[in-house]
Amino acid sequence: MQNAAYLRLKARFARIAALGEAASMLHWDASAMMPPGGGESRGEQLAALAGLAHELLTAPVVEEDLEIAHPEGAWEEANFALMERAHARATALPTELVEAAARANSACEKLWREAKARADFAHVRPALAEVVRLQRETARALGAALSMDPYDALMDGYQRGVTAADVEPVFAAYEAFLKDALPRAEAIQAAKPAPLPLNGPFPVEIQRRLCRDLSARIGLDYDHARLDESLHPFCGGTPQDVRLTTFYDEHDVAKALLGVLHETGHALYERGLPAAYARQPVGEAAGMAAHESQSLIVEMQACRSDAFLAFLGRELHAAFGGEPASVEAANLARHWRRVERGFIRVDADEITYPAHVILRFRLERALIGGTLEVADLPSAWNEGMQAMLGITPPDDAKGCLQDIHWHDGAFGYFPSYTLGAMAAAQLMKAARAAEPGLDAALARGDMAPLLGWLRTNVHAKGSFLGFQDLLRAATGKPLDPQDFIDHLTARYLTA
Repeated sequence: MQNAAYLRLKARFARIAALGEAASMLHWDASAMMPPGGGESRGEQLAALAGLAHELLTAPVVEEDLEIAHPEGAWEEANFALMERAHARATALPTELVEAAARANSACEKLWREAKARADFAHVRPALAEVVRLQRETARALGAALSMDPYDALMDGYQRGVTAADVEPVFAAYEAFLKDALPRAEAIQAAKPAPLPLNGPFPVEIQRRLCRDLSARIGLDYDHARLDESLHPFCGGTPQDVRLTTFYDEHDVAKALLGVLHETGHALYERGLPAAYARQPVGEAAGMAAHESQSLIVEMQACRSDAFLAFLGRELHAAFGGEPASVEAANLARHWRRVERGFIRVDADEITYPAHVILRFRLERALIGGTLEVADLPSAWNEGMQAMLGITPPDDAKGCLQDIHWHDGAFGYFPSYTLGAMAAAQLMKAARAAEPGLDAALARGDMAPLLGWLRTNVHAKGSFLGFQDLLRAATGKPLDPQDFIDHLTARYLTA
């Protein structure tokens, strides 16, 4: 029997979570449905919700209840520890700072959409400078309260227990691997026959149906989900009402299709979280690196595998017709596993994608640390891209304006992408060992063996375990980047 103080805390955190769900829906609407003139009022709405949630979390009664609460059982104790963590982070920040940051983020995001369309960094620079100023203030306050480096305090908000010191050696080792692996992969690729073209057009209405049908086939329940369009694909909403978005290109079916499969991985994680702890901290996802592992195990590990591509080719031919040989697995692999030094992170292949993340990690750390100013971001970005991949963006739309994250105040998020990719490879290795028929099922378009394993070993755990402990429980070891290296070597470096 839980005592009254702990039950009061559970009720309060459920209310806070409901406010977060409302904010998530408003964010989705701003990206998918809101008219251009709604940005200012939407910013005020989001700021009000952020302020209300912050006030609920920092009220004096919360500290009083935390002192006398007595949770019983391992899950309730884990939930209570996460409550204490949330309270410590929230009380480090004054409500006016939380609201100011929410307001600035909303305003900057709106201007970013215009600036990206124009390839005009100057259009958004003042707004981004204000976002960065407030994020620096937030990071300093959190760092002082939690005895952490300011940037680490921001990272901890996205993936608890992971710091820049943890990430740096992993990224340095990958950068060393990339220096040799990228030209090797390019040479192996160049020696193979050029892929047959995937001739469009691919009518958007057919793409919409196919994307929805495939995401449903691999496990997404559309009684609790919907698929819409936005400038930047994402998965949002709540575990009971998941919102996916993508964008369609009539001449390139891969953009929407592979994007939806990626976002479906996120959605399946949300749908698989422990319902008994809904709207409680322990019932949430284990962090953004854990979340990225779930989108990437679906998109990169499963759906770009030889087995699934054989199934997908048949689906593409049924939907669009055309030359059957062009949608055979080997040809799709040459298109969708092509290694190429490109400017756009979301279009990058598995080998070069981490380079994009490493660049952003270093730049955002410098922005928060004050060693890089917003005005200097375009040149620093271009120099970094040249150093990492030997290419320089032709304009800022293909450079520092391409991502929404910083313009929406998300600093400390980017490392999660590559940590998630590494975790996905590690989890897939364990899943294949546990489910010997997994690849045969993928060849039939059947994700059930993989999804069942993930439901048990990842989704149902919620936040009961941190990132490293989750991997230990599922795979027998903490994050091991070698599994990712082995995956890339087998897929791209074998002639």
